[in-house]
Amino acid sequence: MSKLSRIQTIAIAAVMAIAVAVPVAIAQTTDAGANKGHGGHWRGRGERGGPGMMGFRNLDLTDAQKAQMKQIRESHSQNLRPVMDQVHAKRQEIRQASAGGTFNEALVTQKLIEIAPLEAKLQGEHSRMRQEMLSVLTADQKAKLDQQREQFKSKWAERRANKQKSR
Repeated sequence: MSKLSRIQTIAIAAVMAIAVAVPVAIAQTTDAGANKGHGGHWRGRGERGGPGMMGFRNLDLTDAQKAQMKQIRESHSQNLRPVMDQVHAKRQEIRQASAGGTFNEALVTQKLIEIAPLEAKLQGEHSRMRQEMLSVLTADQKAKLDQQREQFKSKWAERRANKQKSR
């Protein structure tokens, strides 16, 4: 396998992993901002990021916990925003590379390689933020969150099974 093929394979694998993770993350967020228009899940996180963000909905958070969650999100958004803007710009360049019926494979490959470390940085920052948010929860709230996660996983598995049957 040539060096370029390995790089392409790594870049494609990273993009596919992100493509799998994004629907899960979106499904765990609240629907409060669903009518805010296309792309609201990225740009609108700060606006609609109530306690439902990252799956922390229906946990009966106290006002103090809600305030702590908001402060955590705001502090991390300073780190997330520039990286998300970079990823958005590179994805736009990829779309432009295939616009008009032409496809610049070298440019797309280059942009995918540039996006992979940015996506890893985003994922790391989201993990740090989630850990901080988890530290705000009580043991009962954490148990309820785990229960919600298991319900989501079973519903997702059921959807996949139904989709496989219909093929």
